[in-house]
Amino acid sequence: MKSPILQRIEGRVHKLDESMRVRRLLPSPEHRAIGPFVFLDHMGPVELSADRAMDVRPHPHIGLATVTYLWDGRIEHRDSLGNAQLIEPGAVNWMSSGHGIVHSERTAQADRGKPQRLHGLQFWVALPLDKEQSEPWFEHTAAASLPSLTVGDAKVRVVAGEAYGARSPVSANVNLFYVDAHVPMEGRLPVPAVHEQRAAYVIDGALKVGDATAQAGEILVFEPGVELELFAPQEAHVVLFGGAPLDAPRHVWWNYVASDEKLLEQAQQAWREDRMGGVEGDPERIPLPENRPSVRLMPE
Repeated sequence: MKSPILQRIEGRVHKLDESMRVRRLLPSPEHRAIGPFVFLDHMGPVELSADRAMDVRPHPHIGLATVTYLWDGRIEHRDSLGNAQLIEPGAVNWMSSGHGIVHSERTAQADRGKPQRLHGLQFWVALPLDKEQSEPWFEHTAAASLPSLTVGDAKVRVVAGEAYGARSPVSANVNLFYVDAHVPMEGRLPVPAVHEQRAAYVIDGALKVGDATAQAGEILVFEPGVELELFAPQEAHVVLFGGAPLDAPRHVWWNYVASDEKLLEQAQQAWREDRMGGVEGDPERIPLPENRPSVRLMPE
């Protein structure tokens, strides 16, 4: 019988700021995009001592939505639209950049000088072609608003999109699903074939699919159209995600995603000339990187 696993992805360590290292899993040489998800950073789990803080200075985005979701700790989001929002465990921050937005991600002032455990994910979702140059917007969804249900033996939360007959209230105007699930030891979680592209990222523990075992820190990309079931030989924490394939090729350069390289060039020049706005009360900025190649993502 053919394996339901199309690809395995392990990721690599990336320096986010002076205090934070993350595991970057998308884009990867093995698989550039899964549904509209084109980028994934796994933050932590990390113990920040009292003299350390997360400080990602103001930086720009175009053509994508950032989706930030935490299990531990707090991050303060501020953006050029004037939004200031604490991201707390179980809540969802969805920021749609459209033609351009600037934001920072820092340890909140109230948490500085205290030890803190930080653990979470940030995805980037490529905006559909008809929305990549839209007006930017921001939405925060409280943890209590997300649907929680039991599927198989697992406890499941639908973070964004629709899955298992439940829909998240997050205004994700993209065809996708994003599920956070905890599977008990020797428990099972079915993965229906409703969405064309699907993947599982093991946060903790281990999961088996047929004869294959995935450990923490590994993504399994599944064959389209195949009904399958995850089995947990030990207690496991997993995120399922995916959706419809990209509606057109995309170029990823630094913090920008675009269907046309001319849009990347325009955004580079706008940031170089300080024409993309700023974050009130946060005058720092990350400079434009030099000699950085772009990555082309093709619909798969």
